[in-house]
Amino acid sequence: MKEESAPRRSLRHTASSTQHALTEVSELTTGLSRLMNRHDAARLVLGLLYLSRTAHTGSPVSPVPTWSWLLRQAAKEGPITGAVSRCLGHWLTLLDAEGSGAGSRDAMPFLPPNIDVPLRRLIQAIDAAQQVGDLLDQCLQNLSTAHARGSQYFTPRDVARLVIGAAAPRDGHRVLDPVCGSGGLLVESHRYVRASVGLNPTMSLLGKEQHAHTSQVARMNLAVRGIEARILPPGDSLAVPEAEAFYDIVLANLPFNQPTWAAEDRAVRPSVDPRWPDGPPPKGSANSAWILHIAHALAPRGRAAFLMADIAAKSRQPAARKLREQLVRDDFVECVIALPPRVFGHSDATACLWVLNRDKSARSGWGTIDRRGEVLFINARRAFELIPDSRARRLGDRHSDRILTTLARWRGTVEENSADMPQHDEADWCRSCPTEEIARRSYDLMPTTYAATPPGPEESTRSRIDELKRELAEKLGQVHALEPRLLEALEEI
Repeated sequence: MKEESAPRRSLRHTASSTQHALTEVSELTTGLSRLMNRHDAARLVLGLLYLSRTAHTGSPVSPVPTWSWLLRQAAKEGPITGAVSRCLGHWLTLLDAEGSGAGSRDAMPFLPPNIDVPLRRLIQAIDAAQQVGDLLDQCLQNLSTAHARGSQYFTPRDVARLVIGAAAPRDGHRVLDPVCGSGGLLVESHRYVRASVGLNPTMSLLGKEQHAHTSQVARMNLAVRGIEARILPPGDSLAVPEAEAFYDIVLANLPFNQPTWAAEDRAVRPSVDPRWPDGPPPKGSANSAWILHIAHALAPRGRAAFLMADIAAKSRQPAARKLREQLVRDDFVECVIALPPRVFGHSDATACLWVLNRDKSARSGWGTIDRRGEVLFINARRAFELIPDSRARRLGDRHSDRILTTLARWRGTVEENSADMPQHDEADWCRSCPTEEIARRSYDLMPTTYAATPPGPEESTRSRIDELKRELAEKLGQVHALEPRLLEALEEI
């Protein structure tokens, strides 16, 4: 029998060690969640992962609590929470200061006094891990699950991969995510470009997040992975236009059915806001405000890919319809993809992936097919798979690949060996539609309007029931979002 090579044994050992660490950290995180707030437990694990990869430089003059120091404390008998608080407090405050110019007053999660045993084991398990990528992904998934109860979540990996593939960033591009959350879309864009160039990309990555804790999570996520990016101080991106409208790529997982965007406490706007020369959208038209904000930030050949609830593509409200008309007349809409329901994990509301492109002409280094005056609609409502041992769904890589292949063939950006397989309209899946037809349909941009097979009587009834269920879910979501404002109004009476 041929003896196994040393490199292969080493790889197998690393994989086994990583899987063991993944299992142990998962079990310890579950245990911590029973002893402390679930959200804080996930932030604690993420903070320790960050420390294990960054907290190494001490100072002989002013002793700094490094990761090695924390490991020594974990090896001793007695309480460990004080040492963890000291180490996290020092390094996370520095991290926040780098991002905002002032350290966060609440830089770390609250640690109860009864977690010493699992906390000590957690520190040792993280230190033993050879690779932290999977640990980091698991931690972010736990944090997203905790967030979802408050109608916030992080973009699932398969959906993020679809968003990035549709935008198709290139090395050297300037990339913006104005609602970056945990930084997942920025991470995925870096991974996408690195896979294509084989080297560390020279991209400029910029993100902004409204919530301070989540902004901190984004900084840790990028730092642990060794990705250079700038996360701006926490704040509302809609408050003011982007400082410079020159981004090659804008990515966003936008708030679903945000009830209002013109909060009274937002920053004072300039007298003439370049994002809306005809006046700002109504207070209840947050979707329109986000689309205009993104469009303004793009460079002359820039592209944008963002997720948005279905209502933006079909609403009959004057502001929404007028915006769609403007986008179609300017030949700015490249593709709209109807995604399956329940692939985000936090909501039954359905959503579309919008792709905007300021230049749809054929050109060197891009696509071989001139698509000016056309929009590609992809109906991926049924493109999902069930997660094993669960009722939950996911998009999955197979469906993402099919969507991206359809878009690439339509653009003419496929590999040379696939050049003889151009994109064709496919019933109940995709259709390339001239803008004149879209105008005749009152600028409806729902893919199901254009890429659908005429249903029989039974399918028509089922489809109508599903549509009513989705509409009910959206309305209930809007009611839930409006509850705090209603309670405030009642308090004032």
